[in-house]
Amino acid sequence: MLSPELKIGIAAAIGLIVWAIVRAFRAWISKAPSPDPWGAEIARALDGPDATPVCPHCQCPQEPTRWFCAECGRSVGDYNNINPYLYIFSLGEVLREGTSGHIRKSWLTVSGFVVLSLIEYTVLAPIYWFQLIRNLSRHSRPQSLNDDPPVIPRG
Repeated sequence: MLSPELKIGIAAAIGLIVWAIVRAFRAWISKAPSPDPWGAEIARALDGPDATPVCPHCQCPQEPTRWFCAECGRSVGDYNNINPYLYIFSLGEVLREGTSGHIRKSWLTVSGFVVLSLIEYTVLAPIYWFQLIRNLSRHSRPQSLNDDPPVIPRG
């Protein structure tokens, strides 16, 4: 049985936590929005009808009707992750990157690969985990944002 002093202490701690959460939420709501880093001219150029889409991986110009980049083979379509058939290729691209590409070694990235593989592969997940751990141990140098991504040879 809890003593009355302990009950009051627990109630005070809960009240203090609720007060801090409410105060942080109010501060977040009242925070002024950050200024737009792009000017109106750049926004119009990006939204214009003559704007050319580019591959987010290799920065090559793409046709708006393409689903995959002609240079690097990555998925570039607007609706690739919604279309069930193309979603398989996008998912495969992500999981392949975990076993053969340069990934950031953070707990969030590695746990994301583990959870995604468990959801997608279920029974075969340990095989994927073996390949993922082998890839993590192979690349000792962390990749920075300025490093060029690896080029996937076509053939």
